[in-house]
Amino acid sequence: MTTETITRIERAVDAPPADAAILATGIRREFGETVALDGVDVRVAPGEIYGFLGPNGAGKTTLVRVLTTLLRASAGTAIVAGIDVARDTAAVRYRIGVALQEASIDPGQTGRELLELQAKLFAMPKQQARARVAELVDLVDLGDAMDRRVETYSGGMKRRLDLALALVHDPEILFLDEPTTGLDPVSRREIWDEVRRLNREQGLTVFLTTQYLEEADELADRVGIIANGRIVAEGTPDELKRSIGRDVVVATIEGDVLVARRVIESLPAVESVRVAGDELTAVVSDGPAAVPAIAVALNEVDGVRVTQLSFRRPSLDDVFLEVTGNRIAGAADRHGYARSSPVRGADAGRDADAARDEGSGRGADQGGTQR
Repeated sequence: MTTETITRIERAVDAPPADAAILATGIRREFGETVALDGVDVRVAPGEIYGFLGPNGAGKTTLVRVLTTLLRASAGTAIVAGIDVARDTAAVRYRIGVALQEASIDPGQTGRELLELQAKLFAMPKQQARARVAELVDLVDLGDAMDRRVETYSGGMKRRLDLALALVHDPEILFLDEPTTGLDPVSRREIWDEVRRLNREQGLTVFLTTQYLEEADELADRVGIIANGRIVAEGTPDELKRSIGRDVVVATIEGDVLVARRVIESLPAVESVRVAGDELTAVVSDGPAAVPAIAVALNEVDGVRVTQLSFRRPSLDDVFLEVTGNRIAGAADRHGYARSSPVRGADAGRDADAARDEGSGRGADQGGTQR
């Protein structure tokens, strides 16, 4: 790390806190003729957990890479921790922690060795580094596993270690890119608990991208949904749920779904109907009253048989379907409640383009490893 870089970092650390932890204005990113981000505006308050949702290829990872200095925007301004990401990348990297979806952890080293290495890369004095590693061992609850090789860790343990690595330098803002993808439900809950605790006890601002609507519902103070490179909905989980109607009736049928849709849409209590495969989701003003009306109407249609009919309150799954037109795979279980399943969408090549465009930008300027 050069003397100039260290000086810039020290100035940034001494700078007064910004009104917003993250402020993105008019962010646009193009890859040739493909527009991955099309004028994205995002504001995240200090101490907030902000959930960022979208189909694959919608621009989630592209925006994260812009905000974490790994990718330059084609247009627009991004201020993170009070610093313009395009003007002073080293200072921004010193104040953020990043845990990307694919953790690059050396399986041949122990957890403690990796934490000590990370501290050294951020030029922390030895005594301070040892104290910080000891804090993190307790913080992420890895216990004796810290002195075992990473190759012996479970998936959940690796994610907790990756979280600790992102926190070594005590950042103000933590970026988590799909932190629980591929984990079993128990490990996923453990990561959620860690994120809540960090936010509650340390006031850490968290920018969370996820494919799991349940995760956003559980953790996020506010949620932003991106589709086709634009923010299409934003608010608290409860606000977003209320925005699409009060109740939801879900009908699974055998037969002509388009005919069934027209029949349901004709009922006076029905506000809108969405079709996903053999499932019709109706937004209604009064769920208990609408269920028998829909059942009777569909029963009178030749060639249509109802195999399941359920009523529930709106979920983030319903919001997602309403604003993006995409469905969550397996989103409704036999009880009719939202399940935690990955989002599927179109244009999956955009984020792949972002990853290719990133090049060798994963590391910080000759100093701390970007995490």
